[in-house]
Amino acid sequence: MFNSLKKFFKKPPPEQAGDSGHDARVAACALLMEMASTDDEFSAGEKEDILKILQNDSGLSPDEAEAMMAEAGKELKSSLDLWQFTNLINKNYSKDEKISVIETVWRVVYSDGILDKHEDYLVHKLADLLHLKHSELIDAKLKILKGNG
Repeated sequence: MFNSLKKFFKKPPPEQAGDSGHDARVAACALLMEMASTDDEFSAGEKEDILKILQNDSGLSPDEAEAMMAEAGKELKSSLDLWQFTNLINKNYSKDEKISVIETVWRVVYSDGILDKHEDYLVHKLADLLHLKHSELIDAKLKILKGNG
């Protein structure tokens, strides 16, 4: 179901994850969690969707997936903004991998069947921070809405 991030989450962590020392996979997980909670409801379904991404696409065990989500949650709570996460992803991943991140963000957005205005704003902001063109953002959205992703 979430094959678009398969390569992304299977990619081994970089030897040096930049100045922050954080794993880019944790950064991507943090973005998914932030998106899931943007509408002030981090539903059990959204959490399950993120856990499935981590387990199915990265080969993490359920305990490892929970641990990654816990680490990402700690990082989110201590962060001032999302730049630290997107910056790490920008330094370590290709354009195609970043598009895969946005596709998966759209999946999380639509996991509850509703696009909230705050979610729409945040996904546009994330695309900008990931240096993606508006057309790439919209193509990713349409791909998900059509069930091709």
